[in-house]
Amino acid sequence: MLTLDLSSYLRTGRWLLLIMLILLHSALLLGVDNPWARPFLLAHLGVFLLWQPMWHGEREVGFGALVFIALAAMLALYWLSWWTTAFWLTGLFGLVGARVFAYRDRWTRLLYLLVMVYLLAALLLWVVPNLFAAKSTIEAGYILIWYVLPLLLLVIAVLPINNAPVESTQTVDFIYSLLLFMLLTLLVLGSLAFMSLGHLDYLDALLRTLFLIVLVLLALGTLWNPRFGFSGLQMMFSRYLLNVGTPFENWLTQLAEAAQREHDAASYLRHAINLLADLPWLSGLSWQSADGSGQLGQFSEYAVVVQEGELRLSVYAKHQFNPAVLLHVHLLAQLIGYFYQAKQREQSLRDITRLQAVYETGSRLTHDLKNMLQSLLSLSDIAQSREERAQQLLQQQLPLLTQRIELTLSKLKQPLLESETPQLAVNAWWDALKMQNQFQAIDWRSPGRLPDKNIPAALFDCVLDNLIDNALRKRQSEPGISIFVEIDFEPLRLVVCDSGTPIPEVIAAKLLHAAVVSENGLGIGLYQAARWSEQLGYRLTIASNRPGRVCFEFMADIREPGA
Repeated sequence: MLTLDLSSYLRTGRWLLLIMLILLHSALLLGVDNPWARPFLLAHLGVFLLWQPMWHGEREVGFGALVFIALAAMLALYWLSWWTTAFWLTGLFGLVGARVFAYRDRWTRLLYLLVMVYLLAALLLWVVPNLFAAKSTIEAGYILIWYVLPLLLLVIAVLPINNAPVESTQTVDFIYSLLLFMLLTLLVLGSLAFMSLGHLDYLDALLRTLFLIVLVLLALGTLWNPRFGFSGLQMMFSRYLLNVGTPFENWLTQLAEAAQREHDAASYLRHAINLLADLPWLSGLSWQSADGSGQLGQFSEYAVVVQEGELRLSVYAKHQFNPAVLLHVHLLAQLIGYFYQAKQREQSLRDITRLQAVYETGSRLTHDLKNMLQSLLSLSDIAQSREERAQQLLQQQLPLLTQRIELTLSKLKQPLLESETPQLAVNAWWDALKMQNQFQAIDWRSPGRLPDKNIPAALFDCVLDNLIDNALRKRQSEPGISIFVEIDFEPLRLVVCDSGTPIPEVIAAKLLHAAVVSENGLGIGLYQAARWSEQLGYRLTIASNRPGRVCFEFMADIREPGA
């Protein structure tokens, strides 16, 4: 049990890193010419394969990979020199430096920063001086390699950090690693150039190279995010990262065109998934949504799951995701999810619009039927009357009632097309309205001869029937009030007024804009009449609401668009 615990303890990333550095340090102390340096470096490479952050150290190595590792190790040890050691330390510095950005814990980041300091000091103050035969620097590096760097390794060993297993380590960002490798290579080769061309000693050449690199980095930092009108390198680099594997603008254009062309949410989702599957670095896709599920391509071990609303999208790649590609995948999946949700809302709005049209049509037809039943009741009273004019009145009113019944039946057959109402001359409609209500005590006012202008008769009937019916019911509770209906033209305008009490302010504020609760009902008739008027270019308003003069005005809407 103790052996098992010790094995799992040593297999953590922190201790593997420390053992790897101790073996490397032993080889550096001996020097590349010592025959014992090769066994230490071979052991160092073995521990590196367990620690390396590019692949999981516990994965089974195939025969091809084993041959490649053995061949590379044999060649490196056969041609072992200070140049080979410098190249290896530079690459190791890039790998370790790229991992600093992956951790938020300050002790873990301090650990990797100390490892970077160790590798940088060993490279610049021991390996490179031996490479360039800088005797004065070698003497100073001797003290460093024997006394200072071992203390640094001891500090790394006692740092209070969690011992995370190797399997939980994060993948190194290739861009960061490459930049650090190139920067350190430039430092070494720049020092060699100054030593050869300027005949300087190593420390002078190193300081001059460092100074030039600092100036270049300051210039790049200024150009990265400038303040003098230039868009900056940051914009260009970000655009490059967002174009991983495909031109981002072209893909967005195709996605937007699919959103405009496909009206159904399910068909749009299938189209968008096919567009995403065309990316060359993807091996397969799977999705689950409210409209169904499906899959495309082949699944792999490298998967990313993105949840956006009701859409769950699983993306499978051919290779391991790096941070830039991962950002790209999340962005593309979110765009598909947003467009998909927009299509769902659009479909819901269409359904609501259809239901609202049916509801409004049914509401208006209910009021039409109510008015027709009232007309039938009046005609029944006339038919039972023994007056001589009864037969003449029936002959006048029955054709009008028949016409309204036919119009109502046509609305029931095509409720969504009722905006196509039949037209009637305004003078004929006015005469029919007066004849229909000739037994009511209503004062009819007109400027004389009306123009021969067509109007939507069904709309005018609906509005005036509601207004007159409300006024007559008000007279039942307030006997003696007068009612008048006035028509005018240029522009065409109708006014229905009564001399009763005003409408309460609370009800008047919402009367034509919503269904309101009142003593006589819910105000649905006037609300539906106002909505229908707006759809056909007319306007129904309360023109006056004071004691003795309560007036509703119905006229063509002549306001400017957007007013």
